[in-house]
Amino acid sequence: MNVENELNSESLKTETVAESRLDGRIAKHSLVIAGHRTSISLEAAFWEALKSSAAARGLSVAALVEEIDGKRGGANLCSALRVHLLQEAQKQAGPNA
Repeated sequence: MNVENELNSESLKTETVAESRLDGRIAKHSLVIAGHRTSISLEAAFWEALKSSAAARGLSVAALVEEIDGKRGGANLCSALRVHLLQEAQKQAGPNA
């Protein structure tokens, strides 16, 4: 593979990842939290962020979801997950972002 083809291939991979993150389609994911099987419906970008957040903290996705579930009060679980991930991103961006 020559350099030009390599660059085009890498660009295509980057665009595909970016497009998948902008995909607004919601997918269901099954988990066991607090000993009960449940499913959550999240967009691909939020699911990827949830997996990254859990990994960064050394937790499974189910363990992180269970933690958030315990703090959500009366909020919908999927909404609580999105808000948690947004707040996490805002903290990482810092006050000047």
